[in-house]
Amino acid sequence: MKCEIYKSNRKDGAYIFVADSKALESLPDVLKTRLGRLELVMELDLAVREALAATDPTTVIDSIESRGFYLQLPSSDEAYSC
Repeated sequence: MKCEIYKSNRKDGAYIFVADSKALESLPDVLKTRLGRLELVMELDLAVREALAATDPTTVIDSIESRGFYLQLPSSDEAYSC
């Protein structure tokens, strides 16, 4: 699965993974507000990755398929990641 990764301009270390930029329109309003402006930082093919910096690719793929996104927060906010 290919995805795009965006970083938040309001929350340092917060990244959101989506299938494509169109998926950003469907994000919950509260999430859009908290993350602020999003900047594309990378496009990635999760199918060929064995590991990511903060989680495994399967977790990201499952979240994108079920919720439309995967939210990665800094480790200090780990309890709030989804």
